[in-house]
Amino acid sequence: MLILAGDVGGTKTLLGLYDALGTKLYGRRFENAGRQGLLDLLQEFWADLRARGLGRPERAVFGVAGPVQDVAPGQQRARITNLAWDLDTTVLAEATGIGQVRLVNDFHAVAAAVSAWATEVETGLVPDSLVPLAPGVRPLPGGTIAVLGAGTGLGEAALIRSGGAPVILPTEGGHVDFAPRDDIEIELLRFLQRRHGGHVSYERVLSGAGLLALYEFFRDRGEPTEAAAVRAEIEADPAQGPAVISRHGLAGTDPLCTTALDRFCRIYGAEAGNLALKFLARGGVYIAGGIAPRILPRLQDGSFLQSFLDKGRFRTLCSGIPVYVVVHPEAGLYGAAVLARGL
Repeated sequence: MLILAGDVGGTKTLLGLYDALGTKLYGRRFENAGRQGLLDLLQEFWADLRARGLGRPERAVFGVAGPVQDVAPGQQRARITNLAWDLDTTVLAEATGIGQVRLVNDFHAVAAAVSAWATEVETGLVPDSLVPLAPGVRPLPGGTIAVLGAGTGLGEAALIRSGGAPVILPTEGGHVDFAPRDDIEIELLRFLQRRHGGHVSYERVLSGAGLLALYEFFRDRGEPTEAAAVRAEIEADPAQGPAVISRHGLAGTDPLCTTALDRFCRIYGAEAGNLALKFLARGGVYIAGGIAPRILPRLQDGSFLQSFLDKGRFRTLCSGIPVYVVVHPEAGLYGAAVLARGL
């Protein structure tokens, strides 16, 4: 039996062909810009499979960066939030000849991967896919797990384990109201309200675009002063602006980038703590998404964890919740494959 797994985001799509044991036989990354939709990518993927003498899969699961709707028995639809692609399982099945096609929220897929790793963590072995931010803090065996991750957007999910198979709760928690914690963040909220015409979600801050917005916010405040060389780097390729800010912020080569990245990590830690409290995630909080592995040294410097713990009367409770950064480069794809094997 062959399985197709997909991780369809706002910027890129990962596709992978797996066998029944979960071994990856072939995979490819696609940039979504300029593409018509998922079927466009699948046509190229089928050509790759033919060239390698590989057959077509019998079942498929696609993790998608947006809400999934069950519109009829056996039929689901979704729209990619930051891309405006429309997906329909009936259309995908008919066009590809795959017998079983399922859509899940992208962080549903990530949570499926986390579920597999959490079993190892509870035995005392932390797999290479994870980096603990609070060494020595152990999870409650069988405890609820919270998962969140910033990338093109901000995804959030929970993993409920109360005997039997784990239950994954996908959410659109990244779109809840941004909650400022000090005078600077109140200014930031007003800055973003003017920019977006009202509502400001956590995703407007905790995402690639959010990191760029933080840079622009501090630039407009005039402290630190923007460096002409950094501005030129960002203007040369605006899509790489967040990467430019991260690089200089990590290296400490630009005060404005460092300030923006520091604030990003503090707000990230605060929202991770919010999610830990909302789900009482004694099984751990897992930080996934494309940004976290790239800024890992800054997440490890203590500011993220300080904000995570800064919950007033519930600081002690949060101090007993372990936090892990997911550094597996294809967590969503791996999770989609796990789910496809279980269809």
